[in-house]
Amino acid sequence: MSWIGRLLLVTLFTVTTTTWHSGALGDEGAKGGIVDGFAVNHLPSGIGSSVSDFSYEWGGVAFSSRVWERDLGEEGHRVDLSVAVLRGERLRDLAGLRDFLAEYHERDLATWRLTPFSHGSDPGLITEGQAFWSVAPGLAVSVRLDPARFDLPELTATALGVVPTA
Repeated sequence: MSWIGRLLLVTLFTVTTTTWHSGALGDEGAKGGIVDGFAVNHLPSGIGSSVSDFSYEWGGVAFSSRVWERDLGEEGHRVDLSVAVLRGERLRDLAGLRDFLAEYHERDLATWRLTPFSHGSDPGLITEGQAFWSVAPGLAVSVRLDPARFDLPELTATALGVVPTA
C-alpha cells in the first residue's frame, strides 16, 4: 500500500483531530504555520492551496502532520507536501527512525537509496521525495515532497525551513 493510501486508511480510523484550511493559515505564522512545535518556513512555489492537519498513531509512533494538496478537478486531489512530526520510543536515533519509516512506507532497506543529510546539528537522511531527521531521542521530523513536481534542491530547502519554534 502506498504511503498516501496508508495515510488515508490510518486517518479514517484513528484521526484524533483534523483541521481543514482553505489557503491562508491565519494567526499560525508566516508560510506554512506550526506543526506540533515546528515552524514551516519555506513552501515551494506553486504548491497546492488545500491544507489539512492530521494527528494519528501507527506502530507505537504518534504523528502530527500537515498536508498540502492541489485540486486536479475530476481526477481528485494530489499531495504536494507533507510535514510530519513523529514522537515515539522507537525513534531513539536516526537508525531507529530509518527502520521505522522503512516499515511504515513498506521500503526495502537494501534498495532504499538514502543519502546522509544534516538539518543543522541533527542527523538525517534524504532520498527522492523525502527528507527526515532525528531531533532528539523519541522525536523526529519527516518532509515528503512530490518528486514529479519538485526537485531535490527544493526538497532540501523545504526540509531546512522546518525548525523548532522554541
